[in-house]
Amino acid sequence: MQTASRVLELFDGQRLTPAQRRIAQCLVEHAADAAYLSSGELAELAQVSQPSVTRFATALGFDGYPDLRRRIRELVADAPARTDERDEQNEVQRAVLAEAANLSRLAATLADRAPVEEAGRLLAASRPLPVLGLRAAAPMAAYFGYFAAKVHPDVRVLDAGGSALADRLEQARAGGATAMLAFVLPRYPREAHDALREARDLGLSTIVVTDSPVSPVAADADLTLAAAVGSRLVFDLHTAPLALACVLLQAMCDAAPTQTQSRLEAFEQSAARRQVFLP
Repeated sequence: MQTASRVLELFDGQRLTPAQRRIAQCLVEHAADAAYLSSGELAELAQVSQPSVTRFATALGFDGYPDLRRRIRELVADAPARTDERDEQNEVQRAVLAEAANLSRLAATLADRAPVEEAGRLLAASRPLPVLGLRAAAPMAAYFGYFAAKVHPDVRVLDAGGSALADRLEQARAGGATAMLAFVLPRYPREAHDALREARDLGLSTIVVTDSPVSPVAADADLTLAAAVGSRLVFDLHTAPLALACVLLQAMCDAAPTQTQSRLEAFEQSAARRQVFLP
């Protein structure tokens, strides 16, 4: 519906918590009635607390929920009757299509390949290579680490916080590490930020994959590579950061082609001998 599309634009690009996203989804799904819901009714509909609704409104820049509701009423009143293809899409379709737009923006930034190529050189040269990813970014670090280990002799995935994280950074530096790759995605764990600062204090070059060039961790990175995170569902979509991780893997391979070829051939021979994969 046209009204749903207009209401959705209120939240587009906003950094919201999972509870706040449930509220946003309820407003979009019930756009025609949303302008007349009390904060209590909306809280019950979204299965959140009433104060959560108030915090949601202020997070969007409104004075409170009544102010947000007035804005929704204006959107409902001004919505034209005509519909187009986008208006007929449901919220899940719009979320997925928004990821296509994030990929397009990433592709545009890659017109300048210098930052990625520089990152590839730094990562390929570091022995060992620590790869940091905490909380939501842990699977991204694991994914990168799995494939990087096929072309790099010593990849160390750092996916757990606590005091041991600083120990592992010191051990990597003592072992000869010269750079660290960090995936730091919303909601930006404090421990990841602290680890970046620790890595820089140890003398490591820090390459950070995050969602924006102005994310809270960018100031502590020697090289920031940004890929937008989808925020239209309850939990983030990491399509563009994952694509960027694959681009970085390619850059590592390009930076050390001889090593890459020999290690890949050795892996294939080992995998065939051990029958790792189905024929």
